[in-house]
Amino acid sequence: MIIMASALPTFTKIGKVIRLNRHGCTNRPFYHIVVQKTTDNQDGPVIEQVGSFDAMPNNKNEKLVALNFERIQYWLSQGAGLSDPVAQLLGLSGFLPNHPRTLIQAWKNRREPPRERKIEAIKGIAPPLDNPKI
Repeated sequence: MIIMASALPTFTKIGKVIRLNRHGCTNRPFYHIVVQKTTDNQDGPVIEQVGSFDAMPNNKNEKLVALNFERIQYWLSQGAGLSDPVAQLLGLSGFLPNHPRTLIQAWKNRREPPRERKIEAIKGIAPPLDNPKI
């Protein structure tokens, strides 16, 4: 079966991206998850805010994320792209598969199990010196 090239669905990029938009103070970042044009910078005009992300852990050591999955799904169906940090957040939330960078970071953060140390028993008498000049 031969399919003509014109019969294949064509997806045109709409030039939109879902990314983090930084707000907050110097030492207290807070991010809005927004839809913007790819050509706009971070402070450019926002089409729609679809979530928020508080990067500073609270007193229970939690980083808070709020996402509007319906609107994110709508923009993804329209052909909008994802920035890497937003793709990681959506992967951790279970909306998308885990981002490879998340797995790499988890691998780097793992800890080795504590090793057993063999310590010789300390006795009251020092061992004889190998070098008699000392």
